[in-house]
Amino acid sequence: MIITVSDIPLPVLLGLLALCLGLSAFFSGTETALMSFNRYQLRTMANAGHRGAILAERLLERPDRLIGLILLGNNLVNNFAAMLVTVIVLRLYGDEWIAVGAGVLTLVMLIFCEVGPKTYGALHPRLLATTSSYVYTGLQWLLRPIVYAISWVTNGALRLVGLTVDRSTQQTTLSREELRTVVAEAGVMIPRSHQQMLLGIIDLERITVDDIMIPRQDIAGIDLEDDWERILEQLRQTPHTRLPVYRGGIEDMVGLLHMKRVAQELARGSLDRERLEEVARQREPYYVPESTPLTVQLANFQRDRRRMAFVVDEYGDVLGLVTLEDILEEIVGEFTSDPGTMTQRDVHRETSGALIINAGASIRDLNRRLGWSLPTDGPKTLNGLLLERLENIPTAGTVLRIDGMQFEVLQIADNTVRTVRVRGPQHGSGSTEGVVDRVGKP
Repeated sequence: MIITVSDIPLPVLLGLLALCLGLSAFFSGTETALMSFNRYQLRTMANAGHRGAILAERLLERPDRLIGLILLGNNLVNNFAAMLVTVIVLRLYGDEWIAVGAGVLTLVMLIFCEVGPKTYGALHPRLLATTSSYVYTGLQWLLRPIVYAISWVTNGALRLVGLTVDRSTQQTTLSREELRTVVAEAGVMIPRSHQQMLLGIIDLERITVDDIMIPRQDIAGIDLEDDWERILEQLRQTPHTRLPVYRGGIEDMVGLLHMKRVAQELARGSLDRERLEEVARQREPYYVPESTPLTVQLANFQRDRRRMAFVVDEYGDVLGLVTLEDILEEIVGEFTSDPGTMTQRDVHRETSGALIINAGASIRDLNRRLGWSLPTDGPKTLNGLLLERLENIPTAGTVLRIDGMQFEVLQIADNTVRTVRVRGPQHGSGSTEGVVDRVGKP
């Protein structure tokens, strides 16, 4: 006895139709969940021993086979659902209602089997991906010949247009900018201070030593040609642990002096000019090119057991000084607990709210500590930025607007801008950026 579809009772047909719609929703939602689930979160769960995550990661190693399996199941249940609707409509209303039944089925499948499940899968991928992995692992084993055949045909078609599906070609790493985005969007999962440190480590590679160096004119050192009493006073008052020792100028470097050795010589009563030079020569100065990335310099400091280096240009002239502490501060921030240390040294606030700034201050430091956004792809100091924009040596009283702020030159010395007064947009005169006014102040 042969049983046809028309012999199946109507309640059974309706039950099969509901089952097909449910399976279609399952395939659609789990496909979106598996493909949108964060791979690094999935790997973390798998490394922690989560069975569902382990199975999901194995399935995603060959996405071509997984997608083939999902689409195979989805198309089968969708076609069977269409057949069931046709039979039900014919039995209840006749063939003139078949088009109406097809339209209703399309609308129902679009809302309840496609848009709804896919949206849920995109919003809650973890639950769907880890639970459905058990089902797909079993289906992949049962339907292995069919899945492999579909994958083989699909990959062959892709090769015709120059695409190759291979595990070795799958992108599993993040670029530096992508990693920055991940850290920045971590939210409450990573404390703000930790985020800043992670971003500092990521940015080390694109920052060079000349971006953070202490300018040459600010380097504290001992000149052996100075009066001996002046040298002793420098040794007593210096806040530094190590000092460069030179003769006449920093270009004629003698060596580096550690204050611990100075204390030892003072305790013995044997410190004089000759002994100071002898001790300094025991530690040769260390030079690095100005374009050295901080990641490289940090490794060099560790390898050579050094804590400070002199930055030189292509002609060998000393441009400044970089220390291990300077690099570490790029990662963890200022070591001091007083957030106003840099401000006390280079920035002073007037009662009107304007700032008096040492023009030799680093632009990067000013941006970081004052929340500014001055350009850092050119000059490294505020003085250099002002001279670049003005294209000449200004006089006291020159006013320039940059990035919505007004910079008024207060003091000029040795062909450089020494101090400026900075007013924010609320203090400005409304002039456009780059406009220079001569106000005639002495």
